[in-house]
Amino acid sequence: MVKLGQLNHLTVKHVLSVGATLDGGSFGDILLPRKHMPDSLQVGSQIEVFVYLDSDDMPIATTEKPKVMVGQCAYLKVAEVNHIGAFLDWGLPKDLLLPYSEQPKPLRAGMHKVVYVYVDRASKRIVASARLDKHLQEFNVMVNKGAFKPGDEVEVLFCGHSELGYKAVINDTHLGLLHHADVYKNIKIGLKQKAFVKSINPDGKINLTLHIPNKVQLGELAIKILEDLKANGGYSDLTDKSSPEAIKQKWQVSKGSYKKALGALYKQRKIIIHPERIDLIKD
Repeated sequence: MVKLGQLNHLTVKHVLSVGATLDGGSFGDILLPRKHMPDSLQVGSQIEVFVYLDSDDMPIATTEKPKVMVGQCAYLKVAEVNHIGAFLDWGLPKDLLLPYSEQPKPLRAGMHKVVYVYVDRASKRIVASARLDKHLQEFNVMVNKGAFKPGDEVEVLFCGHSELGYKAVINDTHLGLLHHADVYKNIKIGLKQKAFVKSINPDGKINLTLHIPNKVQLGELAIKILEDLKANGGYSDLTDKSSPEAIKQKWQVSKGSYKKALGALYKQRKIIIHPERIDLIKD
């Protein structure tokens, strides 16, 4: 079955002077214009193409990949605005429509906006929406592979800001927030990067961080050692050279587990390990 607005592997039915016709199933024959055809294309072979609608709203194929596909979000430039809505540059000859009804605020040519791309049920056309909360989950519920949990690595696209921090699209399915307290670099709307789930609010809203949360990165024992150092002036005489008995008495763990936790803290430049003591590195 052909998926409009996505990549498809279609079979070549005919090779013509204007291009190749591909088997589009219920869509009928779909034209792949000659300028997008590989020289080696033959009848019966399969080819990966992106299927969208041309100016006459007929399915057409291309081997070019757009900046965004159906079910995804992207930061796109407004190429034109007319009485229908805004038209976005998504890397294909026919610009992507962002209807006025899907714009929280009117846009002008030259502006950029984070949008979600979908197939409109009424018109059957590929369109964009800047009303992200209509299409993405704001709460941590089961979607695709399941709910998020603290420490999960995610892909984020920053889409706005508020008094609390920066709003972000998470994995093209959810919305989350990077609080100002967790901002350690210059954040710009449209920035796409790796991030981590920091925590989940009781109401299900997702908080983000740009660094792996300490409990995931260091482990529970390392966090306890860190807290103990802070509570005791940044100093401890229990090192990786201490006896297994002394370590077990203090932490109820093996010497091997303790050395592993110290190693994690050392690699993260949280501590300095001396032969007879451990010092906390002050931020």
